[in-house]
Amino acid sequence: MAEDRKAVVELDGVRRTIALDLLDEVSEGDYVIVHVGYALARLDPDEAEATLRLMAAGRGA
Repeated sequence: MAEDRKAVVELDGVRRTIALDLLDEVSEGDYVIVHVGYALARLDPDEAEATLRLMAAGRGA
């Protein structure tokens, strides 16, 4: 894995470094699905925001 194919992602204040090797194009500010340290897919911003709202509602936030 090339060092420049990594990114820092954040959810609820938790930051993790992930690998971008499985995606061709990712830009700062993109929403991605992450599994075991790899970005698997980019998400549409509206879909990502809706998903985050559902997750927050499930936590009672």
